[in-house]
Amino acid sequence: MNRRQATAEARRSLDRALAPFRKAPKRPPSRGWIRALRDALGMTAEQLGERMGISQPSVQRLELSEAEGTIQLSSLRKAAAALDCDVIYALVPRRSLQETYNAAAKSVARRELGLIGHTMALEDQAVGDEEDEDRLRRFIADELDPRELWGRRR
Repeated sequence: MNRRQATAEARRSLDRALAPFRKAPKRPPSRGWIRALRDALGMTAEQLGERMGISQPSVQRLELSEAEGTIQLSSLRKAAAALDCDVIYALVPRRSLQETYNAAAKSVARRELGLIGHTMALEDQAVGDEEDEDRLRRFIADELDPRELWGRRR
């Protein structure tokens, strides 16, 4: 399996694995997951602190840091364990990785082929839209190195 095939398979595999996360809530509760779970369980901050081995004021600071988005992942894991929960950490693409890859590849290919197309137009050898799309697909499949997609912001 060559590099192009391996990265395509990695995209397909990750797209399958991440699909369920696209349905998950995009934002935590306003006061954070720790506080929401603790409240739903009827657990006081002092009780959670005892389970975590920290003081009640430390629990409040922890909950505040989560709500503000500054909590450390290790602290979130400790709180989750004390609440009998798991932390699921994922970066969830807004669209499939294949769609993101295709959009980047088309952008780079259009830019690269645009230079060629401009030269061909100057030489009165311009091609039609259907032929352009075919050239675009061939360029992406045969010539475009996937590593070239991410060097510069498009």
